[in-house]
Amino acid sequence: MSDLVLHNYYRSSTSYRVRIALAMKGLDYTHVPHHLRHGEHLEPAYLAVNPQGLVPALVLDDGRLLTQSLAIIEYLDEIQPEPPLLPKDALGRARVRMLAQMIACDIHPVNNLRVLTSLRSLFGAGDEDVVNWFRHWVNEGFQPLEKILASSPETGAFCHGDAPGLADICLAAQVTNNARFGVDMAPYPVIARINTACMALPAFQKAAPQNQIDAE
Repeated sequence: MSDLVLHNYYRSSTSYRVRIALAMKGLDYTHVPHHLRHGEHLEPAYLAVNPQGLVPALVLDDGRLLTQSLAIIEYLDEIQPEPPLLPKDALGRARVRMLAQMIACDIHPVNNLRVLTSLRSLFGAGDEDVVNWFRHWVNEGFQPLEKILASSPETGAFCHGDAPGLADICLAAQVTNNARFGVDMAPYPVIARINTACMALPAFQKAAPQNQIDAE
């Protein structure tokens, strides 16, 4: 059994990000699933682990807790430097973080399960309303992201050069989530190309939602 314990949910895009990073780094971990739609993340046993009641949460070998996917991924990158998930130069690191945060900070927070559930429970949104909401905010984020990737000389086979990193992890997890809501990827050929390159890699495949022990 691994000393690392990852509390997550197979369909959570933030959990998917951390699983990709763990797979890329070749780090073993114990997978502890929490079914978000059944409210398992709000049960007292899990709140005792992570008071925020969110996934992912990584428990280290000494029992200390890390939450928030980007923080977890950067921690993993520091303790296991190869393969690197951030460039060596300061400007490159800033660019990759910028791209990652365009997804992780601007798209995901308004489209996560808590928000979509609240649209239904607090405002009476129907299925079509929720789908349109999700697509709207993806498009709001993907339109500028596509332009930046398409126009930047730093863009290569992946978001930054020819090796996958933090930005690609966020991109692939978001595109996977988009498919559930029927987001049209035709306007985003560069994003789609990068996602295809990511999904050809064993680490991304191993971490994919459908390949997890709690997949339905």
